[in-house]
Amino acid sequence: MASAQSQDRGGPILFAHRGARAFAQENTIPSFQLALKLGATGLETDAWLTSDNVAVLDHDGIARRFPRRMISSVKAEDLPPHIPTLENLLATAPGVDLSIDVKDPKAFDAISDVVLRSSTPPSKVWLCHPELTLLQQWKSTAPQFRYVHSIRLKNIGGSIEAHIAKLQSSGIEVLNMHHTDWTTGLVVLCHRFEIKAFAWDAQFPETLRGVLRMGVDAVYSDWVDRMVDAAH
Repeated sequence: MASAQSQDRGGPILFAHRGARAFAQENTIPSFQLALKLGATGLETDAWLTSDNVAVLDHDGIARRFPRRMISSVKAEDLPPHIPTLENLLATAPGVDLSIDVKDPKAFDAISDVVLRSSTPPSKVWLCHPELTLLQQWKSTAPQFRYVHSIRLKNIGGSIEAHIAKLQSSGIEVLNMHHTDWTTGLVVLCHRFEIKAFAWDAQFPETLRGVLRMGVDAVYSDWVDRMVDAAH
């Protein structure tokens, strides 16, 4: 069950990682739809840019209809039909919290344009990347979106408190780390600086219950049913 602190902050967002990945083909519209039916309150996906500047959703950016051909070299209309555009997803799940791992930084402008033309508020879109300088650049360009620094604790270097303070001063609202990197103390430290704590790769009931008890603000899982059960 989520801690009282995370509930005071509106309750943790339950992000379905690439949709209902444990039950359906990842990063597809049917998988996202199933995730919502199972009780996910947010969706997670990965964005790439096609050769004709369309933001599409796929994990590794490879169009498998073409042997080892990158999505960046293919027009959107020529991609395999299971690969949706971001516009498709926003039309399917308007207003749902959406965590986007911006795999291709060149996709940022297309992502921004599509979201701003949709009915989903930019405040519901969480843009994730491991490079803090890039997040800072995007924040200065489009401050209406939410920005998430996705990183492992071991890769931060230096003081974790100094890093969290840097996020705060940069306007980056979220620290997103692997569930094994989080402790209750680190969650409290983030909240002290008004930084949200997101935990990814939480797949088992005991893991999900553990990070939710710490008071994290969001959790990512392939197993939507387990995640929903743990949160309640």
